[in-house]
Parts: sequence; structure tokens; C-alpha cells
Amino acid sequence: MHDKPDEPVGRLIEEFLTARATRKPSPHTLAAYRRDLATVASLVAADGGTTPLPLDQLPVSALSPRVMRAAFARFATPRAAASVHRAWSTWNSFFTFLVAEGVVPGNPMPAVGRPRTPLPQPKPLRGEDTPEELLAAVAREDGRQRDPWPERDLAVLALALCAGLRLSELLALRVASVAGRPGERRVDVAGKGGRPRTVPIEAGVDRVLADYLDSRRRRFGSRSVRPDSPLLVDRRGEPLRRGGLQYLVESCYRRAGIGDRVPRGARLHALRHTFATRLAEDGASAAEIMRLLGHASLASSQTYIEVTAGQQRAAVHANRTNRAVAALVDGPAGGGG
Repeated sequence: MHDKPDEPVGRLIEEFLTARATRKPSPHTLAAYRRDLATVASLVAADGGTTPLPLDQLPVSALSPRVMRAAFARFATPRAAASVHRAWSTWNSFFTFLVAEGVVPGNPMPAVGRPRTPLPQPKPLRGEDTPEELLAAVAREDGRQRDPWPERDLAVLALALCAGLRLSELLALRVASVAGRPGERRVDVAGKGGRPRTVPIEAGVDRVLADYLDSRRRRFGSRSVRPDSPLLVDRRGEPLRRGGLQYLVESCYRRAGIGDRVPRGARLHALRHTFATRLAEDGASAAEIMRLLGHASLASSQTYIEVTAGQQRAAVHANRTNRAVAALVDGPAGGGG
């Protein structure tokens, strides 16, 4: 137990982030934790003044329910509900950590209101045949590229479109992550929040991955495909990083000429959403989608089914034959009979 109730908030934030780092969150997630904690703490430290107290001088005892409510009210004014909800969750985790460490006697966050945020809507690629067009375009060598590697690019797209992997999950894959006997091949995924899952892959995807690894052997030698090696590498044989993977997918969109069919703000994630949406279209249940995508809750998976049902209803409504039937029933005056 700590016996210093007025430890500085700045130091405690660093302790919390160090503890969180052992869970292997993405650098993006860790940066968001730091930003949310520092921004709200700075509002507390300012306390209406123009020169805020440095966080390494702000005592943790200052973080009372009343003070936190006021700070979150100021934090929420210029921000979207989703941003406020995320910051509330970060601070709730921070105080849970402090209570467990014996630094504070209780968590004030239940006394701080938080907005309800609707579940994000799926953003798949637009156009019924867009995924097939994308794969076909990327499979062809493009003479305009300095060092074309269609086998690697196709492997990335196949894993995102046919296994629904997140960006961080793609980067975490090892060569040995693709496993199983012929006919029972799978990808072992280190999922979000430390939740591992297994995604079955069909023979076509397995062949794409095998072709990619063969091409990698030719480029960099057999040592480059040891079981513990990163599965996805750049053109120098180095592990792909976040920015490199994002750029790779963007370049695939450009080569296929489908940039206008990619939803704003969902560049790589649109591939995962396309996977989930097609699962729903083909009759998968919310529970099946949840397991395959590694969702933490069934509600996230249910959105794909609801959106798909809505799209099906809209398609039926737009059908010209249905409109013709409606015209016959309604009659010229708009009434039946």
C-alpha cells in the first residue's frame, strides 16, 4: 500500500502507462491513453487560471468527483461524444489502477457523467464486385512500380478480406501463425485486448500465402521464412510497420482504380468490414461473426446483420417490379380498389 496520498498525477500517469504496456497495446492506443489522461489532468491543473500547474506538481488528492466532473464538462464542450466516452473509459481504468495500488481510496468516475455512443457503423468497400476487382488488379504485375511484389500485396489483401484481420493483428503475425493440416488450415491471431482467436482459411488463401512465402525465399533466402519470422515484410525484408502497411493498401487501391469506393476514414479497416458484411450477407449469425472477428461484445457483430438487413430491404424497395405492383394497387388516384 502507498502511504503518500498526494503523489503527483504526472508520475502516476507514467506508472499506469507502464503497467498498461505489459498488455502489448498498439502504439496508437498507448498514445491515446496518454493524450486523454494528460488533457483532462491539465484542465484540472488549470482550475480556471491561465497558467496550469505542471502535472508533476498536481497532487492526486485534487482529483475529487466534483473536480473531475468540472474538468470533463470542459473537455466535452468541443469534442464528439465518442472522444469523451473514450477519455472517460481511460480515466476509469486509471483510477481502477490507483485503487488497486492503494494510492487512492476510491474511484470518482462513476460520479462523472459519460455520453452514450452509438456503435460505429460498418464501412465496407462500396460496389458488389469491388473486392474481386481489387484482388485481380493487385495480382497483376504493374510495370510502373519500382520493385513490384504482387505475391506479397495479394497476401495482405487476402488476409484482410478473407480473414478479417485488423492492422495490428496483421503486423503481429508470424510465419508459424499460418498452421494446420491440408483442408484444415487456419490463422492463429493475437487479437485485440489480448484475446487470441483462430480464423479458418480456405485453399485459395492458403495458396496465396504459400506463393508469397515462395517469392520471399527467392528474394531473401530460406532463413527469411523461419517460423518465428514476421509474416509480412517490406521490400527490404524488414518487418512491415504501421505506416508501411497503410501505404501498401493505399497503393493497391490506386492501382485498382477504386479509391472512390473506399469509405472515408476506413482505408485498411474497410477490408475487414467487407469480410464481416459478406459473412452477414451469406447468413452467418452474430455469434459466428463475433468469434471470427474477435469482437468483445455481440452488439458489435449484430450491427453487420442489421446493416445488411437494411440494405436488403432498400434493394427490394428499389426494385422496379415492386414499384410497378405498387402503382397497380394504388391506382391513378393513389387509392386501392
